[in-house]
Amino acid sequence: MGAQPKKYSTEGAVDASHYLRCIGCASTLEGPEAAEDFRCRDCGSLLEVEYSDMLAGRRTEWPEVWKQRRASHLPLDRSGVWRFRELLPVLKDSQNAVTLEEGNTPLYPLPRCAESVGIDHLSAKHQGMNPTGSFKDTGMTVALSVAHERGFPWVACASTGNTSAAMAAYAARAGMGALVLIPEGKVAWGKLSQSLDYGAVTCQLKTDFDGCVAVLAQLVRRAPVYLLNSVNPYRLEGQKTPAAEMAEAMDWQVPDHILVPGGNLANSSALGKGFSELLALGLIDRLPRISVIQAAGANPLVTSLLQYGGKHLDPVQAETRATAIRIGNPASWQKAVKTLQRTGGWCEQVTEQEIALAKAEIGADGVGCEPASAVTLAGLKKLVRQGKIERREKVVLLLTGHTLKDPEYTIDFHRGGLLSREELAEMPPEERMQAGKLATSPIALDPSVEAVMRVLDAAVGS
Repeated sequence: MGAQPKKYSTEGAVDASHYLRCIGCASTLEGPEAAEDFRCRDCGSLLEVEYSDMLAGRRTEWPEVWKQRRASHLPLDRSGVWRFRELLPVLKDSQNAVTLEEGNTPLYPLPRCAESVGIDHLSAKHQGMNPTGSFKDTGMTVALSVAHERGFPWVACASTGNTSAAMAAYAARAGMGALVLIPEGKVAWGKLSQSLDYGAVTCQLKTDFDGCVAVLAQLVRRAPVYLLNSVNPYRLEGQKTPAAEMAEAMDWQVPDHILVPGGNLANSSALGKGFSELLALGLIDRLPRISVIQAAGANPLVTSLLQYGGKHLDPVQAETRATAIRIGNPASWQKAVKTLQRTGGWCEQVTEQEIALAKAEIGADGVGCEPASAVTLAGLKKLVRQGKIERREKVVLLLTGHTLKDPEYTIDFHRGGLLSREELAEMPPEERMQAGKLATSPIALDPSVEAVMRVLDAAVGS
């Protein structure tokens, strides 16, 4: 690629329908004028996509258009992101979109989890059912399409796994080069295998995720690569579309409460933006509460809110088995704080034991997810106990990744090797008993019908 920065022509690539605004000092600029790291040149804050006329009036005819597109045979219409393209005027020509027909993910009822928690209405918006198995696809299709339209030959990201898988897949689809920086030994193999399979140049750095981000921030100033981490504001535009999907699935009503895992914190920010725009368009009549749940070992937002009221954030040394949210210095924390404030949501933290149990409980409802997703159910239990969520409320858990993203975690849980003896001893007896009931280790038997019948009889009688 060479060591010198390369300039690309943006002639004809500027779409007057949108611009970028700094969330700190409110300065504005056109998209191609953004710095390589998508930070404001004046104050260093992140940027956000704003629209010139999309929100100028009520658009009550759009839902019927979006519904009709689901019956189309065209890939752009079959995408659960681009069928909402009226909400995404970020390309000069939407035919330049790079799509794998992402989105349109299911909203699964979770009756057993609801009964266990003590609420009447609980569902899971399963973003793990996207093409590469995580919510990252919805943001990647938009941001990479912008890079593609503007003529960048390479894209790059730092990743805990899911971002790299999504970026590599969409880059391969577009015929672009992909550079991935991951922390050595801290990414689930199920995720790393994807970026390798999609042909990305994958570099394992001897640091954590935040160290990879620091290297990448310098790299994009020196090489002809387009940054596709969630600091890229176009990522959040794609990640806001599940808000429209949820509202559509509920006949343009919204749930009372949505719980989101907290890693780099762009997901909660994107959903907050999506629902706010739907409200401004007159398509919904209120905002749902959006709450963020973090792992106790990777809890910088929880700490920020407790110590500083969300006005400042001190990075932490992140450590959790839920690798997708093992992030100690989240880039989008200010956007997340604004979402919590705007929607009246809360921020909670949960232990490794609570995450493991919640993941198994979601699985027992027939819906698998990666460990980071399970923080939502663990957090819901706490918010219900605290009286912050009532039995009658309609609650949605955002599941961010597929269960096969981290099969080692699941296997270790069911074989009894995930939690240490000390961690098990710290669990309340009823939770330890529940975890034991949910663990289903494979049973070694002689190859005979009688042996299998004995196991079946024992299971039926239990």
